[in-house]
Amino acid sequence: MKVKIINRSKHDLPKYETKASAGVDLRANIEEPFTLQSLERTLIKTGLFLEIPEKYEAQVRPRSGLAIKHGITVLNSPGTIDADYRGEVGVILVNLSNEPFVIEDGDRIAQMVFSKVKQAEFILTEELTETDRGEGGFGSTGKK
Repeated sequence: MKVKIINRSKHDLPKYETKASAGVDLRANIEEPFTLQSLERTLIKTGLFLEIPEKYEAQVRPRSGLAIKHGITVLNSPGTIDADYRGEVGVILVNLSNEPFVIEDGDRIAQMVFSKVKQAEFILTEELTETDRGEGGFGSTGKK
């Protein structure tokens, strides 16, 4: 899959770090360090603009190292970038730790994974097929 990209950041293009990597790192493109306070959220720009092929999306996901070491995660995870969006890629970060966290220009703040998308055709009906689970909600299929 080929994705057109405009790079208005000060950083190299995203790249896969290993042959089997599912995602590429997204880097902060900021003028000065930003301190993300405990329980604060913010939008960090990347300087990247994408042209994603139709029937695909890009998903913005947390980086596991930031999550486990610092409590930093992507708030709307995964964030979806639709194929028809042409604006700058931004990452909504939240600090779930008790400590302030400083984001520097060029820091790897999230990862981006591409995925095939299927759009549903909705068929209006008055009944749905019955199942053993029925209307059982959260936790209804847990251990007995």
